[in-house]
Amino acid sequence: MTSDMHDGGLDAPTPEEVGAAYDEFGPLYGLTLGESAIHIGMWTPHGEREPASTLPDLANRAMDRQTDAYIDALPVGPGDHFLDIGCGTGGPAVRLARRTGARVTGVTVSKSQIAHSEERARAAALTDRVSFAYGNAMELAYEDGSFDAAWAIDSFPHLSDRLAGLREACRVLRPGATMLLTEFTRRGDPPPEQVATFREVWTSPPPMTPAEGLELTARAGFELVRLENHSQNVAVSGELMAVLYQDRHDEVLRRYGPEATARMDAAMPLLRTFVRDHLGYYVYLLRKP
Repeated sequence: MTSDMHDGGLDAPTPEEVGAAYDEFGPLYGLTLGESAIHIGMWTPHGEREPASTLPDLANRAMDRQTDAYIDALPVGPGDHFLDIGCGTGGPAVRLARRTGARVTGVTVSKSQIAHSEERARAAALTDRVSFAYGNAMELAYEDGSFDAAWAIDSFPHLSDRLAGLREACRVLRPGATMLLTEFTRRGDPPPEQVATFREVWTSPPPMTPAEGLELTARAGFELVRLENHSQNVAVSGELMAVLYQDRHDEVLRRYGPEATARMDAAMPLLRTFVRDHLGYYVYLLRKP
């Protein structure tokens, strides 16, 4: 092979061609890869057992890192009974049980999520310590002081009465127990059509301000241990959601049909702008006196 022939016999570009390409398309790399450098980026550390190789993989790693950070923030150990309010598909509950040795009860208003969560617990051989039930966060079916700790990850933004949900969480926790809560918050003055789109896509009432959230936690009987602004994470998630929606558009169309997909096509740009410009994300670490 001669020095000017590479990979399948294609002519190698000349230095002048390389330079001209960067002169013309350099800004495109900045728009699509980032502006810190013109590198691939180290999305996963070298030597990681199961490195992420796709955007969905990267999103799953981000959610696992989020769960691990929240586990580390809570004083939970073997023998504790933990409540997962709005448990989703069960991944965080199973992860917490495995890492801490605690017993975990998850509640959700989605019957399909319960089935998915129970399958996760079976696959992890943790059904003796992890269980799931249909439950309304605003009317929890547990006795006072039943749990040693709790969290509500991205579930309280769905509630029509956040104060009722917070009071119920406080009621079922023992005195001295810790609760971790995440909340979407509103920044600035978003246009009504963006707020309406958020409500439709996320099935949520309009987000509160951080100050309103602090007031509600205090009225519910909690003491604030720590408040952290994680808005940068929701901004990245919004961008990723928009990209993956376009990338998987054919799959969305097959699953939901042309009418529903057309509505989502119209909603996604509004949602992306709302998340970027007006949506915040706060993590509350609370204590029941």
